[in-house]
Amino acid sequence: MNPPTSRSAALVNKWEGRRFLNDRLDWNLLRTYLAIGQEGSISRAAARLHITQSAVSQALRRLEEQLECPLILRRGPRFDLTAAGEEVLRIASDIYADVSRISAAVEQRSDAVVGKVRLLTISRVHSALYDEFLGDFHQAHPKVELEIEVLRSADIISSLLQKTATAGLGLCRIAQPKLEQRQLLRQRFAFFCGKRHRLYGRSDVTLDELQGESFVSFVSDQLGGNLSPLAMFRDQHGFTGRIVASSSSFEEIHRLVCAGFGIGCLPEHLLEKDLAQGLLWRLPPAEGIVDVDLLLLWNREQKMTVAESVFLERFQHRLATLEAADL
Repeated sequence: MNPPTSRSAALVNKWEGRRFLNDRLDWNLLRTYLAIGQEGSISRAAARLHITQSAVSQALRRLEEQLECPLILRRGPRFDLTAAGEEVLRIASDIYADVSRISAAVEQRSDAVVGKVRLLTISRVHSALYDEFLGDFHQAHPKVELEIEVLRSADIISSLLQKTATAGLGLCRIAQPKLEQRQLLRQRFAFFCGKRHRLYGRSDVTLDELQGESFVSFVSDQLGGNLSPLAMFRDQHGFTGRIVASSSSFEEIHRLVCAGFGIGCLPEHLLEKDLAQGLLWRLPPAEGIVDVDLLLLWNREQKMTVAESVFLERFQHRLATLEAADL
């Protein structure tokens, strides 16, 4: 037998290296890296995984050593993913989606739907249809475990694109090519102020009087954000007041408006009790500011378990029934 050439030896070594990587790569390292990429922070990844920041950093270093390439570019307290890091994150997301289906595959019975559905949602979703659907679904499929996590709409969209959840309920101003969407409800936003505000109780307030008022704003209430129509309304009508406080949480925006920090733009249907109790005062314009759709979202390219497929099919059917009734 002729001795191997340098090129053939290199190919053998490369093949042996790949086989070693396939056999020895630790899924826990990929899982930790997935959390780092999704959270965009070592500290937040550590909090999510309930381990120390040091353990997260060590796992990242071990993964980079096994893959023999850097995955992140550190820039002080922040970092960016390298090109390889972006690809590894995508693959890790796909692996996570596959692993999440194992429990359903091994537990599935011919007489019942079993498994887990992970649903992401914004806070304060008030919908009788949604509540009734959840009750009916649980009654029909009691062996399906439902996990619900409250996030910002932007984070919900990001998670769905990375295939780490079954579906989401959130705002999506710009349609995403990979995401399907169905309207759950339409929210009308309007201006409100709290009891401590100088405009509280006045029925003669005009829209012009609001132009210089300070605002309490959602973080996504900015150009390009999911609530950017609110910012566009202020710009179009010459509002010059500054934003004195902001949050991604409805509860905190509500708290700050009630405390008198400034006026805020909030969904009308969530504030009926507050208006009746005198905690808030409705401000002009009478027709409100803008209508924003709350959507059911999911990734059309994601491989669903039986439980996830049934959940989505039933939810869509319920929404379609509502749409047909409105025709």
